[in-house]
Amino acid sequence: MLVTGASSGIGRAIALAAARSGADVAITYRVNETGAREVEREIARLGRRSFVSQLDLADDGSIRTLGPAVCRAFGRLDVWINNAGADILTGTNATLPVTEKLDMLLRVDLRGTMLASWQAGELLQEGGVIINMSWDHVLTGMPGSNPQMYSAVKGGVLAFSKSLARTLAPRIRVNVLAPGWIATAFSEQGMERDARRAAEESAPMKRLGTPEDVAAAAMFLASPDASFITGETILVGGGVVM
Repeated sequence: MLVTGASSGIGRAIALAAARSGADVAITYRVNETGAREVEREIARLGRRSFVSQLDLADDGSIRTLGPAVCRAFGRLDVWINNAGADILTGTNATLPVTEKLDMLLRVDLRGTMLASWQAGELLQEGGVIINMSWDHVLTGMPGSNPQMYSAVKGGVLAFSKSLARTLAPRIRVNVLAPGWIATAFSEQGMERDARRAAEESAPMKRLGTPEDVAAAAMFLASPDASFITGETILVGGGVVM
């Protein structure tokens, strides 16, 4: 299994869940090599093999070399999870002009996911699985410039994945995970306390999701239990969007 953007947060949780399920796991990072190496050690402690690679989804060459490198390391590739994306909500990127944020999201989250998915479609064997990441609020919308950009880009990922599923069926299944309010770096660092409380109260489940909640859904979609599911989107948002 390959999980992009697995040095922290949701990607880390998916990679570790995969290892616990018995998979060898390739993980990628862009700048957080320390986090990726920590995940690598955790996978080893779980008795599985791992492969760590730097990936820049804005760089065509970086995407193009990833799949063949993973196949050389493991001999084959069964599941490709496109989790990595641009962060425009925390750190210095949060202060970028809106046009630069938009360009980054289009280049990384949409174009990068499309290029990576096309490569996965070429490399995965019969019965392979691609899982792409969207956002639950693309179905309902949310006010604000950042949500407008995320809606456009993550909505594009969702629509693209449906067409890809029809293109690659029946050889490969393609599905989408659409997380909602998840306890990641943004909820810890970028959300004010009142905003976090409001997010919790807006959910019928009365809490933020965890990376492990998303990982559990990913493991289901990657498993034989989901062998008759393709072109679908699972919302992991505690019922905020239904």
